[in-house]
Amino acid sequence: MISHQGFSRSRHAFLGRISLRFVVLAPSGALARDQTPVAVRDWLSGVITKIVKAEGETAYPVRRKASGTVTIRVEIAADGFVNRVAVERNSGSPDLDERARSFVRAASPFAPPPPQLLTKAGTTELSFPLQLGR
Repeated sequence: MISHQGFSRSRHAFLGRISLRFVVLAPSGALARDQTPVAVRDWLSGVITKIVKAEGETAYPVRRKASGTVTIRVEIAADGFVNRVAVERNSGSPDLDERARSFVRAASPFAPPPPQLLTKAGTTELSFPLQLGR
């Protein structure tokens, strides 16, 4: 879900075995009511694609192939590098939670976020659940 100051619009993607639903917290009135700019949609699509690709390229032992949902929060800098990735809601499996964090780290750097998503500090945050191993 992309949310900003009372504006709410679902953006759900399912690619491969990872399902993502984003919450993007925009810093100002940059997003017009009832419309998501193409640049924002394209950037989010690129983020999704890179995480899915990282999940497919990261090898884990069979014992770690648990499935479940992990909600993570990612802070992305203006240059597209991940500053921070944290688990907001764990899956109940520490291995699965670490896999989710590692996929995001492996996918970095992303394309630079659109200017309208950047805070004064030059970052943007995403919060989304990852469904892994399904």
